[in-house]
Amino acid sequence: MPVPLTDLTRQHQAMMPQLREAFIEVAASGQLILGPYVREFEKEIAGYCGVKHAIGVSSGNDAIILALLALGIGEGDEVITTPLAYLHIAESIARVGATPVFADIDPRTYNLDVDHLPGRITAKTKAILPTHLFGLPAEMDAINSLAAEHGLKVIEDTDMAIGAKYNGKPVGGIGDVATMSFYPTKNLAALGDAGAVLTNDDDLAARLKTLRVHGIEPGFVVSQLGGAFRLDGLQAKLLSVKLPHLEEWTAKRREMAKRYHKLLEPLALTTPFEAESREHVFNQYVIRVRGEGREPLRMHLDAMGIGNRVYYPKPVHRLACFADLDYGPGSLPIAEKASQELLALPMFPEMTREEQDEVVGAVRDFFAGD
Repeated sequence: MPVPLTDLTRQHQAMMPQLREAFIEVAASGQLILGPYVREFEKEIAGYCGVKHAIGVSSGNDAIILALLALGIGEGDEVITTPLAYLHIAESIARVGATPVFADIDPRTYNLDVDHLPGRITAKTKAILPTHLFGLPAEMDAINSLAAEHGLKVIEDTDMAIGAKYNGKPVGGIGDVATMSFYPTKNLAALGDAGAVLTNDDDLAARLKTLRVHGIEPGFVVSQLGGAFRLDGLQAKLLSVKLPHLEEWTAKRREMAKRYHKLLEPLALTTPFEAESREHVFNQYVIRVRGEGREPLRMHLDAMGIGNRVYYPKPVHRLACFADLDYGPGSLPIAEKASQELLALPMFPEMTREEQDEVVGAVRDFFAGD
């Protein structure tokens, strides 16, 4: 039985009457860009994440660009971030004219290694941008402490981790500002691109709202260029329909992860790290196959019709677009090794137990014949 890595249609089929009603309501209202539906969703997501302000934007990528602009980060500045993440984080830093500075990762959590951060700080450093990779919060206390010591801002990338908690506190309100994506594969997913920027800083929130609309202030005054980073009313309304279900979906992800842990534990692989102080929400369930076994396992799963994905084919510091930064082979060895050994297995709330058994059976078959 084939099993997809994820299946967006099942969630939408179950909610189709509500989604259709939301679409008709927004279309009939004419409130298509920003407006009341965006304001309502901003209020809801801010409440869910325990922050004062949420600013709806066009995508998670644009959320990072907007956060950097609002913090005044640009040409000549440096931002420390992770090499094991999607390209958009480092890309956004480069887009505003700053330089991404990569620090190595923790071998258990795959998040930024806080012990590696001090050596990356220079006179040009303006911020640290950790990501809560795969849904596991980064070590935020240590990051915040280091940032405070050096006068740096902390920008949380929460794309994979909405609903995750760090020491009982929701991610998104732990740094100075947080960015969020509602891309269709995220735990709270729009039916297209959408994102948000979160903060507890009143002045920063006002600046974010101005920059979201080209930087235009009352009286058509423009003191800093922004962009067209607006969230549309339809996506906001659809997200408002979905948000009340997020806790249930997260519980199902955690339940499936717990079952994966138990069933895969006897095999020669490493299951995702968890800690009592950090609640994982499993946007992806990523195993580690050490040595040369990842690619043979991937090909075996492909042949069996089992969805899987490599996270990530190359660490960002080794991409050709950042060759001028001179990160040679072995410069960040933990991230480089992880990129050769990590593999995501199917994980989505609507996945059945029978499908999960099929996945586990295929993985067991591989190791039995290894």
